[in-house]
Amino acid sequence: MSPELYPWPGRYETGDPGSPVAVVTLDHRFDLPPHKTAIWGPMKTENLGIEKVVANTISNPRIRFLIVCGKEIRGHKSGASLVCLSLNGIDETGRIVGAPGAVPYIENISREAVERFRDQVQVIDMIGTTDSEAVCRAIEKAHRDDPGTYGEPYIAIIMREKKVSKLEADLALHATLNVSPWGDISPLEVGQDV
Repeated sequence: MSPELYPWPGRYETGDPGSPVAVVTLDHRFDLPPHKTAIWGPMKTENLGIEKVVANTISNPRIRFLIVCGKEIRGHKSGASLVCLSLNGIDETGRIVGAPGAVPYIENISREAVERFRDQVQVIDMIGTTDSEAVCRAIEKAHRDDPGTYGEPYIAIIMREKKVSKLEADLALHATLNVSPWGDISPLEVGQDV
């Protein structure tokens, strides 16, 4: 897979890059037809998770539909927040308008990327659906309704890991920091195995 097609890393699977369909499975695992689906996988958070979905979706102009299915993530409400992003966009602070998630802020991609996503992709809300056959029927319908390629690929800024020199405190516990035995700390990507 070329790094330009899906530039942000994550726990996703890829199929046919010419397919008009991407699928966010939230907290559920589906066996989807790779010859009918461009990219699919889970999304846990209403901020970084959504940013990764947006960045990877708009990098492939063939993707015109995004099915959001599976069980919602308690507390995060990431699926409902993604649907709100599609419907309402973001406000001047980067908050997803109307999103029910705990921290629904877009901070690592531009407003232009968000608007490209909203214009390019029709989000299909199937939150709560765990029936693979129902999701496959929605994939088939999206193929029938395919309006064709949306312009050129759009590459959102790619996140890079930042290095911080030394740990200043005697002890630091944080779920998104990696501390080396020498005291160097660096942020971890959400979902990265340690």
